[in-house]
Amino acid sequence: MHPDVRVVSTGGTIASTSSEDEDSSETGKTPDVSGGDLVEAVPEIAEHASIDVDDVCQRSGFQMDVENAGRVIDTIERAAREGVDGVVVTHGTDTMAESAYYADVVLEADVPVVFTGAQRPFDELGTDGPTNLLLAVHAAADERFRTAGGSYLAFNDAVHSARWVVKSHTSKLETFASPSHGPVAEHTPNGLRTLREPGRYSNPISGARIDPDVRVELVTNAMGVDGRQVERALEDDADAVVVAGTGLGNTTGALGVTLEDAIDAGVPVILTSRCHAGTTAGLYGGPGGGRTLLEAGAISGGDLPPWKARLRTALALSATDGSSAHRRVRDAFAEIDSLV
Repeated sequence: MHPDVRVVSTGGTIASTSSEDEDSSETGKTPDVSGGDLVEAVPEIAEHASIDVDDVCQRSGFQMDVENAGRVIDTIERAAREGVDGVVVTHGTDTMAESAYYADVVLEADVPVVFTGAQRPFDELGTDGPTNLLLAVHAAADERFRTAGGSYLAFNDAVHSARWVVKSHTSKLETFASPSHGPVAEHTPNGLRTLREPGRYSNPISGARIDPDVRVELVTNAMGVDGRQVERALEDDADAVVVAGTGLGNTTGALGVTLEDAIDAGVPVILTSRCHAGTTAGLYGGPGGGRTLLEAGAISGGDLPPWKARLRTALALSATDGSSAHRRVRDAFAEIDSLV
């Protein structure tokens, strides 16, 4: 008997086709293919699992929001309660790594969850959607993943941990990578070959959901950036600020001054790097230096990409437990660099 796998469909390029306006002019690719149609297009899936489908939404990856991401999490939890052996989520690639990380942090279910999608739309010659979907189902049905649980991203013959995976290229099929770590498994002619023990590599905030009213500002450092964005965020009562710093987590002097003002005002400031790989470190002093900011009370985001750090911060702030906002965020990042 094959394992039971539920496919949770959310749209994305994998489900996108061309559309036309009233003048028969093409208006671009938009998601309109159902999860059932995606599965029917890959009959080989039946060799690995018994499938049922739950359509949650039809959104491009760049349109995914926290409300729909929360609905995806709830749908996964419901599938687990109903006894499925694994879950596959079809999703737009722009924010897929974020949604996969969200799931890895908050899920209480112990079934494997595998996100997948496509770089080429459903109606384009050579679309990669079918092979990616087949790989995702294969992983979700695999006993090694079913035993370990956790959240993954399957793409272009590789299965990545949600903790480390990032989108690294705008259009290439091999866009997803796990800098400094590599994939958990890869597809070979002999089947699925594991390269790392499957499992949950994110420190959990189990059961949390992002409160849409929680606002976490994301600020990117670059040559000549000043602190006006942070000043506006403070005026608008931002709950926290995540900084995509340069290098090891540094900012201009002008931006650093306003970040220290935010810390003094009780607003958590999380320091990450805009670099593709590596972790932050308090090496440099002086205005805006990482050491200066950390000594002023900034919280290290470790090697989490800024957008994942933003999700983790929002989850920590949404999980009210009576402690201060700064304490909740600091606790959420306390061992962020300890997982290998």
